[in-house]
Amino acid sequence: MNEMITITRAEYDRLREAAENLADFEAYSRAMAANEESIPAAAVKRMIGGESPVRVYRELREMTQTALAKVSGVNRVQIADIEAGRSKGSIETMRKLAEALRLTIDDLV
Repeated sequence: MNEMITITRAEYDRLREAAENLADFEAYSRAMAANEESIPAAAVKRMIGGESPVRVYRELREMTQTALAKVSGVNRVQIADIEAGRSKGSIETMRKLAEALRLTIDDLV
């Protein structure tokens, strides 16, 4: 049997917002249970805006280009070129940077 219920638009909007909040909470709970690193929204916005993931993650790790160069074995000038978009970096270079930043290569490309 099909039953129909009529509610006000305000009640519909309230229920819809509550469902979206619940979905957000469930996604957050799954992420926390997986014990994965969270990334600040500001950092995500920087990357979406076109900023180099290498620069964003390096700054999140509170590293200078020189410190990253030392840990990764990649020349500092090459890091600067990647961050400025003048170079993409080879797969090997990106692997070294990802390892030094404690990321996967997918996080950087």
